[in-house]
Amino acid sequence: VKDLKLLKNTKKVVKKLSSKYKIFVVTNQPDVARGKNLKQNVININNKLKDIMDIDEIYTSFSENDKNYFRKPNPGMIFLAKKKHNINLNKSYFVGDTDKDIIAGKKGNCKTILLIKKYNKFHESKPDFLIKNFEELLDIIKV
Repeated sequence: VKDLKLLKNTKKVVKKLSSKYKIFVVTNQPDVARGKNLKQNVININNKLKDIMDIDEIYTSFSENDKNYFRKPNPGMIFLAKKKHNINLNKSYFVGDTDKDIIAGKKGNCKTILLIKKYNKFHESKPDFLIKNFEELLDIIKV
């Protein structure tokens, strides 16, 4: 938790977006299944994120199996949020920094936004929007 670092302007952007939209985090954490991290560490980080930002809920897959319906690129966690919070996915945005994120968002019938990073490659996915920094979300998602 003490090593948690947010991208520049993340808190500001999430605060603005949460004034009009529900905010969810959908995350794969396979290092728990691989024995490289403890589930409680991930839970503590998720709780810290919810404490410092206006996040409605965090959905976490601890599986390392890409065939698991609740692990991105599969849309299981998106559909859990839809059911629980009565979300119209056609009017929703799914933001991520990997191909798996964009594929999951598309399978979930969301508009997709890829945050461009040096490490990501999006050969399979075709995001609806590309952004270079988190603040550019506000150019796409109107508050």
